[in-house]
Amino acid sequence: MKPLFILCAFLSAAAAERPNVIFICTDQQHSRMLSCAGNRWLQTPAMDSLARNGARFDRAFSVNPVCVPSRTGMLTGCTPSRFGMQHNGQIGTTHIPDEIQRQTMGWLFRNAGYETVYGGKTHVPGKISDYGFDVLTPDSRDELASQCVAFLKKPHDKPFLLVASFINPHDICYMAINDFERANPKKKGKKQSDAQQCLAEALKLPAGVSEQEFYAKYCPPATANIEPQVDAPEATLAYSGFRQHAFQNWSVEKWRLHRWAYCRLTERVDREIGRVLQALRETGLEEKTLVVLTADHGDMDGSHRLEHKSMFFEESAGVPFIVSFKGVTKPGLVNNQHLVSSGMDLIPTLCDFAGIKPPAALMGRSVRALAEGRTAPKWREYVASETHYGRMVRSARYKYCIYESGERREQLVDLEKDPGEMRNVAADPSYAKVLEQHRQFMREWVEANRDKIAAAYLIK
Repeated sequence: MKPLFILCAFLSAAAAERPNVIFICTDQQHSRMLSCAGNRWLQTPAMDSLARNGARFDRAFSVNPVCVPSRTGMLTGCTPSRFGMQHNGQIGTTHIPDEIQRQTMGWLFRNAGYETVYGGKTHVPGKISDYGFDVLTPDSRDELASQCVAFLKKPHDKPFLLVASFINPHDICYMAINDFERANPKKKGKKQSDAQQCLAEALKLPAGVSEQEFYAKYCPPATANIEPQVDAPEATLAYSGFRQHAFQNWSVEKWRLHRWAYCRLTERVDREIGRVLQALRETGLEEKTLVVLTADHGDMDGSHRLEHKSMFFEESAGVPFIVSFKGVTKPGLVNNQHLVSSGMDLIPTLCDFAGIKPPAALMGRSVRALAEGRTAPKWREYVASETHYGRMVRSARYKYCIYESGERREQLVDLEKDPGEMRNVAADPSYAKVLEQHRQFMREWVEANRDKIAAAYLIK
């Protein structure tokens, strides 16, 4: 029995040395909605503190800039098209194959000896227990923060994986929805009282400030790329309902007010995150815990006179991605070179830090070496994303998209010359070689990803 006792003791010691992991996910926060990213119209001290202790990846993209597909991608490490999923409406009809379900994030960590708990918004097919998690709380606001604090303060006899999935700044959605319903009284949507209250508070002007002074000194300006893209594919212009109403009717001041409220809602979730991080410090767990923060997708934030998500523009597809482990990750590192997929790279990264072997079939890569300031040879040339009506590949300088319908089905943007994505140059002869190279990238990706849906409408 002595060798068995020694083995058990060794395994217990090894488990004790494994880091705790906290995965924080916000909802509808684009990559520039951080004060540490240079946005002077808001203050995000909690998220900034993670960036100070770790690495912020400036070129991270959602695997699908819509909630359910993106979250499914993060928990499985797979692109949602693998399961035939392309939009939120398929949440009840999507079946995740058993061999993938058994190797989702929670099960990987639970089977490796971790305590796995999930709090907040889920919005994935099935129950969160199917993904290997116990439920901390279904609340995604202040109660989530409180439950996370309580969880951190209780004793733990093994390492833990805690997922904290906060709802904001998603409440910004209701600004356009409410305005559309006021203009069309018969168009009544589902009301959510907590969301409506949060939005109402975010829309308030500073106390004692006139409207004139507000727009002169306090309110963010309109985005530099507020106008629609020239020669945009028809598929990107197929707006309806509240999105069409805002596109056609909102004044510049209304778009600015939208940006103001978006900032306030982001500050709100930052305060909630701050409570969790404060508890991490108070319990002495900060130097024993990896914290990764990202969002399911971004928000158009007034760019091209659009709000909401589901598009391949940087504001919608780009997300924050911070990897922070005090004493391990390189403090204050900003990586603006390597292309990261929040959906595909999350599980490999968490597993790498935890000493867990990720499923061999996953196409993502760990960013641990990069987060520690080391090199990662042969990094990808492009990162991919998908929606229900198209596909994107984003290389270092260019973005190429292909859509399933329309006369102009291709979209190419030179992000070095045109960071605001104001012009589609797919038909420009001077970009012919670039266009063909990115068509090839797309063909490679669709084949490697076994994407039968997009294969039907690629340019061969």
